[in-house]
Amino acid sequence: MAEKTTLIERPPVIAIMGHVDHGKSTLLDYIRKTNIVEGEAGGITQRISAYEVMHKGADGKEHAITFLDTPGHEAFTAIRSRGAKVADIAILVVSAEDGVKPQTIEAHKIIVAAGIPFIVAINKIDKEGADIDKTKVSLAEAGVYVEGFGGDISFVPISAKTGQGVSDLLDMVLLQAELEALQGDRSVPAEGIIIEANLDKRKGISATIIIKNGTLKTGQFVLADTAIVPVRMVENFLGKPIKEATFSNPIRLIGWSELPKVGTSIFSVSSKKEADQLILDRKNGKAPLKNTPVKETDEAVIPIVLKANEAGGLEALEHEIKKVKNDRVRIKIISSGVGDITENDVKLASGRENTIVLGFNLKVDAQAKSLAEKTGVVIQTFDIIYKLSEWLENAINERTPRMNVEEATGTAKVIRLFSKTKDKQVLGGKVEKGVIMLNAEVKILRRDFEVGRGRVRELQHLKNKATEVPEGKEFGALVESKIEIAPGDRLEAFNVVQK
Repeated sequence: MAEKTTLIERPPVIAIMGHVDHGKSTLLDYIRKTNIVEGEAGGITQRISAYEVMHKGADGKEHAITFLDTPGHEAFTAIRSRGAKVADIAILVVSAEDGVKPQTIEAHKIIVAAGIPFIVAINKIDKEGADIDKTKVSLAEAGVYVEGFGGDISFVPISAKTGQGVSDLLDMVLLQAELEALQGDRSVPAEGIIIEANLDKRKGISATIIIKNGTLKTGQFVLADTAIVPVRMVENFLGKPIKEATFSNPIRLIGWSELPKVGTSIFSVSSKKEADQLILDRKNGKAPLKNTPVKETDEAVIPIVLKANEAGGLEALEHEIKKVKNDRVRIKIISSGVGDITENDVKLASGRENTIVLGFNLKVDAQAKSLAEKTGVVIQTFDIIYKLSEWLENAINERTPRMNVEEATGTAKVIRLFSKTKDKQVLGGKVEKGVIMLNAEVKILRRDFEVGRGRVRELQHLKNKATEVPEGKEFGALVESKIEIAPGDRLEAFNVVQK
């Protein structure tokens, strides 16, 4: 995993989904025409299934956002079925005229199954038959509970035709992205996901990729399962050649050895020799490709709504809150202000999971208390700053997500292989470090690269049955594994512990 210092914020990747007639394409077209630099949008000669836009956020800065322009729910489902998480956030488009349709429900199920947050865009508010409240009721009946209608899902009324509310929708996208704390590392080899692949009789096989981490440069090689492509030229979403690309960039690569499947994870290597060896190992079933899920961040975010009785107290609170540290949780103040805690503060908090409302030397009005009880929002007020810090530290520790961590208990070198029957292999080895135990689960390492896993079903030391063999001792073992173990491999025994 990359060092913390090399992780930086990365742009979000957005999927727009919903019923076919509710304005998905119109919304994408409006965003593309108004948010891509003038002169460039009209110059797109080849339609690529993803593109980048720039949007000035509430902070006054320009932010990049990547949009997927997939042909339908089928493509998104195909990507998800292969274990790929291509989109970070979804926008569920619903017509203010028609309300929820069967495809809306289907899209919602796909989004939930993908495990990504989403925002509802209530479209066509410019139409005479538009009824936003009726649409919210329709959504609630379908199990989609937006803010103010029994839930915490953000919604934005828009007209994709006139552009009304679209800027607000993009602001909401950036806010959600900030809460997700999306990060990437430019210094590592590129990893990403294929979102489109096709065969051109003149140009050959091309594929569109969303890079999810790392940097891709010309001269490298990209692998996707058993397909390989030399990176001679990288095309951006405008069809222009670029020398390198990094996370959240949609790119096209041409010249693949075979047609890669949509949803396949890709990664880059520096040499043809390394690429060929990995492909050969893959085809022989000896080693899986390095298509590990991209680890975006272990860090969870706890949003805070902060109120104080006066501006000086607010500054002191913000300074104190910044001192509360946790390796796996980041505190994010999403709103701060002077005055009592009101219903609006609770509404803001109810739209974000795990949000805490904190107050200093002030009161909580009756409407805020009532809404907090209904929505489960935590409100805490204090008159001494250090007590607030102590309470917050405890609250953060309680909310820190637990992780399953694999801890090595011993490593052994395989010296010889005696016999193999189906997935059972009898071998001899020597414990190099720690201890090897009976029934231990082991990683099979070849040149320090994990090629598979197995389990120690029988263990012998000095021809006697043993429950464990310590460091420095030789042993015999029956290991159950579908991977063929070879002399020189290492077996790393491990336990899974929760931290």
